[in-house]
Amino acid sequence: MTPNLNLWLIPVLPLIGAALNGFFGKRLTREAVAIVALAFSGATFGLALFVAARFSLLDLPHVEIVAQWIRAGNFRADFAFYLDQLSLVMLLVVTGVGLLIHIYSVGYMWEEGGFYRYFSYLNLFMFFMLTLVLANNYLLMFIGWEGVGLASYLLIGFFFLRDSAASAGKKAFIVNRVGDFGFLIALFLLIKHFGSLDFEQVFQHVSSLNPETVGAGLLTAIGLLLMVGAAGKSAQLPLYVWLPDAMEGPTPVSALIHAATMVTAGVYMIARSHVIFERAPIALTVVAIIGTLTALFAATIGIAQTDIKKVLAYSTISQLGYMFMACGVAAFSAAIFHLMTHAFFKGLLFLAAGSVIHAIGGEQDMRKMGGLKDKIPWTFWTMTAGTVAIAGIPPLAGFFSKDEILWRAYQASWAYWLIGLFTAFLTSFYMFRLWFMTFTGSYRGATEDQHSASRAGPSIVAQGRSAPRGHGGIHESPSVMLVPLVILAVLSIIGGWIGIPGSMGGGNHFDKFLAPVFRTSTPSLNAQHVAAGEIAPPEKQTEGPEPQTSRATELIFTGISVFAALLGFVFAAILYYLRPELPQEIAHALGGFYKTVANKYYVDELYAILFVNPVVDGSRRILWQGVDEGVIDATVNDSADGARHVSDTVRQMQSGNIRSYAGWVALGAAVVIAYMVWMGTR
Repeated sequence: MTPNLNLWLIPVLPLIGAALNGFFGKRLTREAVAIVALAFSGATFGLALFVAARFSLLDLPHVEIVAQWIRAGNFRADFAFYLDQLSLVMLLVVTGVGLLIHIYSVGYMWEEGGFYRYFSYLNLFMFFMLTLVLANNYLLMFIGWEGVGLASYLLIGFFFLRDSAASAGKKAFIVNRVGDFGFLIALFLLIKHFGSLDFEQVFQHVSSLNPETVGAGLLTAIGLLLMVGAAGKSAQLPLYVWLPDAMEGPTPVSALIHAATMVTAGVYMIARSHVIFERAPIALTVVAIIGTLTALFAATIGIAQTDIKKVLAYSTISQLGYMFMACGVAAFSAAIFHLMTHAFFKGLLFLAAGSVIHAIGGEQDMRKMGGLKDKIPWTFWTMTAGTVAIAGIPPLAGFFSKDEILWRAYQASWAYWLIGLFTAFLTSFYMFRLWFMTFTGSYRGATEDQHSASRAGPSIVAQGRSAPRGHGGIHESPSVMLVPLVILAVLSIIGGWIGIPGSMGGGNHFDKFLAPVFRTSTPSLNAQHVAAGEIAPPEKQTEGPEPQTSRATELIFTGISVFAALLGFVFAAILYYLRPELPQEIAHALGGFYKTVANKYYVDELYAILFVNPVVDGSRRILWQGVDEGVIDATVNDSADGARHVSDTVRQMQSGNIRSYAGWVALGAAVVIAYMVWMGTR
């Protein structure tokens, strides 16, 4: 008998919070709105911890709660929640990091208009994200998938009076629909060939099929279409263009949606579908190639950005590329490990960036920062922890997850490893570049008078604090914003220790925790293929290729990755601390190449030429001028013109001339008499 863990309450609680603030928040005080939002998100996290504790005591591979939803012929899709080790990790990340960002948002958004609307959207996002990760079938996952897209559209475009924010929201929504089209076709193929969208039933069918090692087939097609959906949601090439523009939303939104949760949904979906991808090596290779290229491509753009949030945005795209590379080499637990640690340090970095922006009155250009180390010490030290973590320097969290991915990439292909290593160097370089430009040297921002004259736009100051005024007004964030920073900083330091590999004396407990999902989730596969020698027995199974190298070799490669991270720090220190005049000289020397990188390789402009402008122009000519003006407007206008002409003709009868009226009466009488005579002769 399946124990009752009340899984259904976990997504329902934030939905209640969203409804209360959405319907009644306008009539509530800001304190009441904050209490509602924090109470329901806090209760969700508390319940998630309770469920995790109960699940750990159960000797079950998973827990499922099923309610009948859709039935059409032989097809059935239940509104069912599914808890295993993989969904439990996602559950704790979404609710834990989500709660911290809710707390931070109270201070950051306190003086903004639409305070109740913001928290309603934030709770709504958590509802859809939890639905996505707890779903036991692809249809319910797709409902959550589309829901987080809707919520992200609302949050990205929160400042809807700004054209840039409204456009960014529409861009995110439209680009994600492109990816979702591929996801939807994959679901149609699953229904047609397997008659179900339930994870266990689909995977049972798939595990009975032979791997498509010779050529592409059904599973390859499904895998590639799922990859298209994942590329849209997780901002991979070529559908990454929406995420940098999404920084138009409030900074806590960037932390929650575009660092810790929503953008990792594609990684989660591929990991959940690992049974399909393991039997479609072509699709798996595509995942690895797309992820590797995305990681490198975004990192090269990140080194030339000057907006602090844009640097973190391209860093997010790059780190997601790492996760896809791990999935592509069948290191699914390594991908989820990096997903978890990334939620800690990237959530921290975005929130710390928001604290910096708050401290200097809304400025986001790093060229106008500097010298903030002693003025905002809590922000400085917490952001330092996040920077060191993402750079991959031991013993912080990012080092262990990144190193695990590089090691598994090396086992699959030298090319993946080399590109991943170079990307690690670039990551360390652009993150320490951000760190040096923001906190060291002297303050390069506006003076008090200039700042007072130029300050405009939405307020982002917390309760009880006046807007900072230039150099003299720089101040630390309130405690409601600093407490989440400190907690995330601690997690960024120790959060990776659960995955210390055996080569370093650890037990890689995270990999062992996820082992039931990725190694024994397809029992029928084992029964059919172990005897044939196609796979190893269950007790010898590992993700991806079997390790063929010694502990010493693994430690050497670990040392190389650490050296790459330290080299990035050294280059950043030379260019942005010891010789701060050099970057400008290098940029001038590189000329057009630097300009191309700084302008993001003009990909947005290329997309505008190839896709946006033709669609807009075509719709303007065909739909607007052709259909709207030529058919709809023409029909209405011509009808009006006809009525006007008829009325003008009839109006001539009303001349006011008595003889004219007598003539019309005589004519009418003659017509009536003629008609009666004609009828009488029939």
